[in-house]
Amino acid sequence: MEQVNLETQKREATTKGQLKKSRIDGLVPAIVYGSEEKSMPIFVKEKEISKIIKLGVNTLINLNLDGSSKTVLIKEVQKHVVSEKLLHVDFHAISMQSKIEVEVAVHIVGECPGVKTQGGVLEHILREIKVRCLPTNIPKSIDVDVSSLNIGRNISIKDITPPANVEILTVKESIIVNVVAPTKIEEAVAAVDAVAAAAEPEVIAKGKKEEEGAEGAEPAAGDKTAAGKTPAAKTDAKPAAGKPEKK
Repeated sequence: MEQVNLETQKREATTKGQLKKSRIDGLVPAIVYGSEEKSMPIFVKEKEISKIIKLGVNTLINLNLDGSSKTVLIKEVQKHVVSEKLLHVDFHAISMQSKIEVEVAVHIVGECPGVKTQGGVLEHILREIKVRCLPTNIPKSIDVDVSSLNIGRNISIKDITPPANVEILTVKESIIVNVVAPTKIEEAVAAVDAVAAAAEPEVIAKGKKEEEGAEGAEPAAGDKTAAGKTPAAKTDAKPAAGKPEKK
């Protein structure tokens, strides 16, 4: 694993205003801590630490502070949510003689026949693998060869060989990559389209029935006619009983 040097400055107790000014001046607040030592607040130059972060979080860093040196790994990086400007960095002091546990990136290599000749889709499920090793043996990445992977097949942790002097801690049954048939994706899309198509006529039919019901409804009793008048009642009354008709 590559090792780089990083100059630091002591950071005394400062206010939020002083920290803000330090960031404007190109200094990033940081802290160094370890299991057997007291935490130490420091400043690092933004340009220098930004270059190291691009190398990867497992890069071994030799921190230089007042003539002394500490070997550390980047434990956490805090950035502004909008500008992504560096706000704070945590360094974890380590011993070069003791094994440590770190997450290592998975690197896919080879041309997958399940994709190239069979029309499948490669799913990259596991992006990092947890390992234990000495700091000097930390791999930059772990290669996973997919050149013999066909549709319906997968590669799990138990199928790969770890680098020399590296122990893999991730569960052996964990799937790293697999190749699925494209029909699964097409069927899912078709199912969504079918649901959407079935729902649309239902809405139209409902609206049509409501319109037909409105047009064909008979006027209720007492409703006005087209001329705006209430229909006159039929007068078919007979003379009252016992009273002769006048002639």
